[in-house]
Amino acid sequence: MLATVHASLEPRGWLPAEHLVDKGSTDSQVLVDSQRTYGVTLIGPVADDPSWQARAGTGFDKGQFLVDWEQKVVTCPMGQQSLSWLPNTYPQNGMMWEARFARKDCTPCLHRAQCTRAKQEPRLVGLQAQEHYEALHAARQRQTTAEFSQQYAPRAGIEGTHAQGIRRCGLRQARYIGLAKTHLPHSATAAALNLVRLGEWWAGTPHAKTRCSPFARLKESLA
Repeated sequence: MLATVHASLEPRGWLPAEHLVDKGSTDSQVLVDSQRTYGVTLIGPVADDPSWQARAGTGFDKGQFLVDWEQKVVTCPMGQQSLSWLPNTYPQNGMMWEARFARKDCTPCLHRAQCTRAKQEPRLVGLQAQEHYEALHAARQRQTTAEFSQQYAPRAGIEGTHAQGIRRCGLRQARYIGLAKTHLPHSATAAALNLVRLGEWWAGTPHAKTRCSPFARLKESLA
């Protein structure tokens, strides 16, 4: 829906420079298309590298390899360069290229166990298109900074507003059919939430604490 939202805002001149989104809207394709087509920078957490090297915390994940796109060479953390750069044999996984290292470099490497679990084959690094790879890598680096946390903090207020509208006003259930008819109750709900918040602010009602799901509480009790 993100492209639909941006397409509807563009003719009216309402496109934001930055758009706070959740993790479901931050894959590399969307990051690139949003910036390229509408000039909108998406701010939100991206999925972590799913490889076992990244999950282990001590392995050599893809982000630790240097990619020279012009020369089509990948350099590993130990300084060895890739032997070949070929189109990916299975493009359905989103990878466009695969860089393969030489056996003579990988087999005797003292850090092989941190790099690959293959018994004999050398490390193979799958790469997306350059623009997508760089956008995803930059987003993963950015989300580890304090600046990102501060920039993304207003998203909690957005989620809080949605939750309040759902709990208090039954926002998930449309009482009419068609966007034209549902627009009126949505506007009334927004106005009602503003009045409720003003009333609680004037009354000095303290902010509620962040809710914890029963499953999360169970995990904490067992930890």
